[in-house]
Amino acid sequence: MLYLGLQYLVGASTFYGMVVVQEALLAQMRRGVLQFCVLALLAEEERYGFDLVRALGDVEGMVTSEGTIYPLLSRLRRDGLVASRWLESTQGPPRRYYQATDAGRAALDAFAGEWHRFREAVDHFIERSTA
Repeated sequence: MLYLGLQYLVGASTFYGMVVVQEALLAQMRRGVLQFCVLALLAEEERYGFDLVRALGDVEGMVTSEGTIYPLLSRLRRDGLVASRWLESTQGPPRRYYQATDAGRAALDAFAGEWHRFREAVDHFIERSTA
């Protein structure tokens, strides 16, 4: 028997299946909130793409890659949630820096309110089931 941090006691083959499902679930949850994490970082200060990858990677559970960030930034820019500008770099070619727009900040504020409410609702059921 193996012990999984979620307090499941399972056999080795079942454990593998649970880990795969859990990883897929975590990846789906990350994708759902990633744009708002990026908007939060860009609301703080102007950043370039790889800087965002590093900042997200510094937080456990938020690992991402340039292959995810750059398409997301392009979509956010097309949607008017971020603006960008090119700046010369002392360490190589020019970099495109991104910053949250007023619309991006408004979207982040709206998400934050919903996120707190949603998180409290989920916590309510989880805490009830573990009490």
